[in-house]
Amino acid sequence: MIILRKLLFPFAILYGIITSIRNFLYDKMFFKSYSFPIPIIAVGNLSVGGTGKTPQIEYLIRLLSDEYKVAVLSRGYKRKSEGFILATENSNAELLGDEPYQIYSKFPKIQVAVDANRKNGIDQLLKLEQTPEVILLDDAYQHRRVKAGFYILLTAFEDLYSNDYMLPAGNLRESKNGAKRADLIIVTKCPNSISQSEMNCIINILGANQKVYFSTISYDDFVYSEDISLAVTDIRVKNKLILAGIAKPDLFFKYVKQSTDQILSFPDHHNFSNKDIEKIINSAKNNLIITTEKDFVRLKGKIPREQLYYLPIKSSFILHRTAFDTQILDFTRNFQPSII
Repeated sequence: MIILRKLLFPFAILYGIITSIRNFLYDKMFFKSYSFPIPIIAVGNLSVGGTGKTPQIEYLIRLLSDEYKVAVLSRGYKRKSEGFILATENSNAELLGDEPYQIYSKFPKIQVAVDANRKNGIDQLLKLEQTPEVILLDDAYQHRRVKAGFYILLTAFEDLYSNDYMLPAGNLRESKNGAKRADLIIVTKCPNSISQSEMNCIINILGANQKVYFSTISYDDFVYSEDISLAVTDIRVKNKLILAGIAKPDLFFKYVKQSTDQILSFPDHHNFSNKDIEKIINSAKNNLIITTEKDFVRLKGKIPREQLYYLPIKSSFILHRTAFDTQILDFTRNFQPSII
């Protein structure tokens, strides 16, 4: 893999030049960005996959939904539909994509929509009878046709963007200079034991002038089926099948497994075929099947409901949670629209 990435380095240079020219044209307003009359918060990353965008979006929903009518707009990656779609009680993962459907399932009182054209998606949300008061853009850091009012940049603790290279030699979608557009940076998936000196070291490595926060993934104490919940301490000692179709599943596997468990790993956003389902059911041998929330919404209805359980996760700040909340709420409360 290292040799392959070295061979691809010239293509990474070319890709970096192309994305830098694109960003320059947006910065100098040769390409038009559209602003909107309500607070819009964009959550994203410089690299592909695995930084914890969905848990961070869910954190923002919990923070804002008591005070505002919140809408989430996502691309709806790997959905089997096109154009603008607003989630309803009849929606499913195939229509919306796994992550938007997961969000809608957990927060049915907010608006969740998908549209690859984020500008059109926002225009459509603002035409609704129940107009949102705050829009959260999921994975829209590079979608510069929309000018969000506030940008949150995520980077994973074990995969900092400052240590990465441009695609295809590395995982960066754009140059590290893109981090300058962020209003704040969150280093996600940190170990709970991270020290202040380690945090300071990471801040120096990132070279960030913005406020840098540190978060970790917190797992629930229970797993859930469509009908009941079971304590993780109880299921951990049982024989079971653990499966995941997410970018970086190691932490999930480590949290629930015991040595005798069978593990199945699929690519991120995997569309489970009939053959996959047959393999999962046969491998489980009537034991419990424990999966992630994102996989659960794609598997329910295809696997016996008494077997299938998911483990919820949350994003939790290691330090300065109140400061983060205040920074977000100050933006939404003091927002002044400026249409370009």
